[in-house]
Amino acid sequence: MHTITAGLVALSVVSLTAAQQVEWGQCGGINWTGPTTCVAGTVCTVLNPWYYQCLPGSTTPPPPPSTTSKPPTTTSKPPTTTSAPPPPPTTSSTAPPPPSGTGFVKTSGQKFMLNGAEYTVAGTNAYWLAQNSNADIDTAFADMAAAGLTTVRTWGFNDVTSPLTYGAYYQLWSNGVATFNTGAFGISRFDAVVASAKAHGIRLIVSLTNNWSDYGGMDVYVAQLNPGGTHDTFYTNPKTIAAFQNYIKNFVGRYANEPTIFGWELANEPRCGGSNGSPSAACDVAGSTINTWAKTISAYIKSIDPNHLVGLGDEGWFQLASPPTYPYQANVGIDFTKNLAISTLDFGTFHSYPESWGQGNNETLWGVDWITAHAAQQKAQNKPVLMEEFGVTVNQPSTYTLWWNTVLSSGLAGDLIWQAGSQLSTGPSPNDGYAVYPTGPVYPIMKSMASMLKARG
Repeated sequence: MHTITAGLVALSVVSLTAAQQVEWGQCGGINWTGPTTCVAGTVCTVLNPWYYQCLPGSTTPPPPPSTTSKPPTTTSKPPTTTSAPPPPPTTSSTAPPPPSGTGFVKTSGQKFMLNGAEYTVAGTNAYWLAQNSNADIDTAFADMAAAGLTTVRTWGFNDVTSPLTYGAYYQLWSNGVATFNTGAFGISRFDAVVASAKAHGIRLIVSLTNNWSDYGGMDVYVAQLNPGGTHDTFYTNPKTIAAFQNYIKNFVGRYANEPTIFGWELANEPRCGGSNGSPSAACDVAGSTINTWAKTISAYIKSIDPNHLVGLGDEGWFQLASPPTYPYQANVGIDFTKNLAISTLDFGTFHSYPESWGQGNNETLWGVDWITAHAAQQKAQNKPVLMEEFGVTVNQPSTYTLWWNTVLSSGLAGDLIWQAGSQLSTGPSPNDGYAVYPTGPVYPIMKSMASMLKARG
């Protein structure tokens, strides 16, 4: 585990070599090598084979695993979905009630609030929801609700240049003119997503465009309105800015009074460069270009919808002068610290894909540091921060357990896994190597963690 620059980190996870673990910290489980005793007033409690936690109480903790016991092999049986999740602790806090059908989620310091009570973001991504039938949308939300999830992040965009006869698309482009789709396979499909989320007591974080070419995204705007322009002109060209604002007026305006929407995000993973190459020299890779754009667009959203929260939807890259690893100075156009300070952005976001970011030899502990660094900024700027995407393709149960434990102990406002899937009428929901399903080993851990995140308060 490397050490984060002192000026960045004001809050850190307890060292894995500490003599005693703090309340809510991990104290045992498969492959755990850290402290196995807890501070006074808490007890090391077995929640599942991968995760023991210091919970409020005074009973004698179970003995730590023998140091001579053989570690599990890759063929050992993981936790199954038939094992009952542990009850949330009740000695020091009570889990907040499920989301109400009325009222809008707000912020208070580092917390999200709903109708005077704390709102816990324990969630998942499901970008594909609107592309499915109503019945399959209901199936997905039923699975999420059964796992205790409160929040789902999904796409509020699909830009096309030819009409579709399936799925959902919201904007049709032709010769530089965009038409908002209120007809077949249009916005009514997102209405179905909202209706099902409401019925299942779940709220939605909705991204409004994509840095990448999937589902159209920024590059369609550039191709239609600034032919030959580089990806980053989406952030600076007056025509693309006006067109995006017009789309926001249509999409966001439709749901301005809908409390099922948790909040809007300006884009999914904005960067100076997109799917089709490097940024131009005009885009400041240290962050000022996207920061200026984020101020403009977030203020515009607030002007037409003062009810909902607004976030950027970025990956959380830092701009440190002496970065310990690549993502702390990625030079992709994002400065997390500077963006979090924008007054019209209500919460911060970051993603975690260490294997894809060159940290595959230390993905688990690198991810712990990444969470800790962002939790420190949450505390420093007194604004909630979400780990809104995260994924590894190896050792998922142990890695996610440690990451979730770090979310709990660091005070981070919440998390959304990429991605909790379902068995739909057409087969499994999309799987890019990260998806976890109700019959797999991660799902019951996710369910337990959602319960404990709510109990943490």
